Amino acid sequence: MAGGCAQVTASACIVGIGETRYARDKAWSPTTLALNLEASVRAIDDAGLRVHDIDGLMPFPGLSCAEEVAANLGISELAFTSTVHMGGASPVASLLHASLAVTSGAAKHVLLPSGWAGYSGARARQTVATDAQSVPGGAIARDYYIPYGLTAPPQWYALLARRHMAEYGTRPEQLGAVAVAMRRHAQANPNAVMRGRGMKLEDYLASPMIADPYRLLDCCLETDGGAAVVVTTEERARDLPRHPVRILAAAAGQPYPADEIVGRKDLFRIGLTSAAPRAFGQAGVRPADADFAQIYDCFTFEVLQQIEEAGFCKRGEGGSFVEGGRIELGGDLPVNTHGGLLSEAHVVGMNHVVEAVRQLRREAGERQVANAELGVVTGFGDFGDGSIVILAR
Repeated sequence: MAGGCAQVTASACIVGIGETRYARDKAWSPTTLALNLEASVRAIDDAGLRVHDIDGLMPFPGLSCAEEVAANLGISELAFTSTVHMGGASPVASLLHASLAVTSGAAKHVLLPSGWAGYSGARARQTVATDAQSVPGGAIARDYYIPYGLTAPPQWYALLARRHMAEYGTRPEQLGAVAVAMRRHAQANPNAVMRGRGMKLEDYLASPMIADPYRLLDCCLETDGGAAVVVTTEERARDLPRHPVRILAAAAGQPYPADEIVGRKDLFRIGLTSAAPRAFGQAGVRPADADFAQIYDCFTFEVLQQIEEAGFCKRGEGGSFVEGGRIELGGDLPVNTHGGLLSEAHVVGMNHVVEAVRQLRREAGERQVANAELGVVTGFGDFGDGSIVILAR
């Protein structure tokens, strides 16, 4: 998907959402398949559909294949299946494909499940070390990063954060502002892993260093859980019980080279850099029009970087943008109102889509953004793949 694509999909919408429990619980060891199935059943039920109404399926790459999910759900006939291989950018990028499928007539109702045993199963570091070829960029990590001590994602992405600090003066306290905001939002989310575990900036600064400048509290959670959504057309949605959330536009892109970080001419140019302007242009809106944003927060700096590259502020200004409660509920741009990957759960970003739908349905309870009409969701995967979807009530 080098270069990516964008498409106005005003007649496509999300009509169903589903989530499992999110947890880091040694007594709970669910299988990845079970998590995908549970989230799928809940999303289908939420949409007011039956399993046999689903004729399109887009599972997250490497977790469960379409045939396995379909057989276990009891889907009798699949007209469309596809998998987008962009790591954490895949769920949002998949919304583009699903939208094209339903608006073109390739499928009527497309299910997008995304569940994994990210705590009780294999961790990211183990996956790359043992099966590098299955991970985009994995061979580069195996041959050129791991032998020199860059053995895990916090170390790889810390390179970007440290360079940004050197070039633009970004400070640890600004990364901490992201972590604190996510944790505050999680306190209003009953399903958040970090609910009941408050955090102040002092706590963040006292947390142990993992890979300079990343501390423990800069890093996303490893969790077990699943989330899913159902996409169809606005016309079909009229017969369904839930308020549909319209997919105005979506886009995806990759940096160059896509599988390696330090050899790039522009270290901060990621897939979102090219994808975001195309999506906003296709939708006919501006970043400033968004009532909230759900930003893929694998690490704190990635929130700051994606805010910049999506156009919410200029490059180099992300540090000041996130300070002073600006990205918290009640601020100019509430970010990750559910707590995000940092404080709700890491479900490879599909929980960000689910939260955006809740906000636009006005179903988010005490974390509801007042009068939310327009939301943005991003994805970030592998070594900088990016995706974005613009959703409207």
